[in-house]
Amino acid sequence: MNWTLLLVDLVAGPSKMPVLTLGEWETLLSVARRAGLVIRLARKLQEGPGLAQVPDGPRRHLESALLTGASIARDMQAEVGRLQQALADASLRCILLKGAAYLCADLPAARGRVFGDIDLLVPQSRIQAAEGALMAAGWISHESDAYNQRYYRQWMHEIPPLTHVHRGSTIDVHHTITPPTSAFRVDGAALIDAAQPALPGSALWVLQPVDMVLHSAVHLFTEGEFDRGLRDLVDLHDLLVHFSDNAPDFWPQLFSRARALGLQRPLHHALSQLQGWLRYGPPASLRGDVDALRPTLLPRLLMGWLLRVGIRPLHPACQVRGEGLARWLLYVRSHWLRMPVHLLAVHLLRKAWMRHVPAKTGKT
Repeated sequence: MNWTLLLVDLVAGPSKMPVLTLGEWETLLSVARRAGLVIRLARKLQEGPGLAQVPDGPRRHLESALLTGASIARDMQAEVGRLQQALADASLRCILLKGAAYLCADLPAARGRVFGDIDLLVPQSRIQAAEGALMAAGWISHESDAYNQRYYRQWMHEIPPLTHVHRGSTIDVHHTITPPTSAFRVDGAALIDAAQPALPGSALWVLQPVDMVLHSAVHLFTEGEFDRGLRDLVDLHDLLVHFSDNAPDFWPQLFSRARALGLQRPLHHALSQLQGWLRYGPPASLRGDVDALRPTLLPRLLMGWLLRVGIRPLHPACQVRGEGLARWLLYVRSHWLRMPVHLLAVHLLRKAWMRHVPAKTGKT
């Protein structure tokens, strides 16, 4: 059985309950948990065929997941409120990214999602002000290594993570959505200028719809870790369905914005994987815009294979031939995209040395 396809079909909105044995239900839940989709699976089954048709043991796990998801969402809302107040004290807008943005904008992508860190976007010129305001409110950095501090602040699109001293929540403060040294350099000011309130009258802000989609695509298809790749692909599907249903000109705007920001390649990968896994894509009338995103044949075929393999949940039931090589190549590619060769070589040598020194020191 293709567990990845089964999970995708169910979390996209099942019309009927699958016929599975108790053991198969347990495997499905295990795969969903590994993909970060168990709460979403529970919601979709509850909204569709109904959880009453699921065997007792798996049903109790799904019902528990629903309670956990509701609790996580409440905690996230409360923490975002505290974050917004801390930034307001420094006269900064709270522009949320990714999961927190989906939640506070009441988007379908938030329903059934597990939330981790809170990501926010501030102007690069106000990074120090934002960091100072958050530290005053109890969020501090635990990164003490001087090289790592410089790595974040000079080469990356964010400062080191800040963790609250009492509540343990973590905030990632960005000034753009890609590293300044990466192959896809995005002007953070352009994103901030186009940001909008999360909801009418809200003090919280989010990226405009097309930028939200492009950020999700960039995050998924330029990172080297795909342990939550399937969840992020489902997020992309939800965002595209919602925005295109509510704005007739959404798709042309998306293609235009991708060209303006230089993000045609991540958008191509997103649409290709959405078509392959969820059988979803833009209207046929925009076929020319889709084709214009496509790279040349060899890179397209190679990346298509790598992403189809890498996006599967990292679970024994989903393993396919060549998976280890594919995931390694995606990891190497992510570093290659992030930095030019001369910076990347120095950074990787430094990381290798720091892994070696503690082990060596411990023996003397």
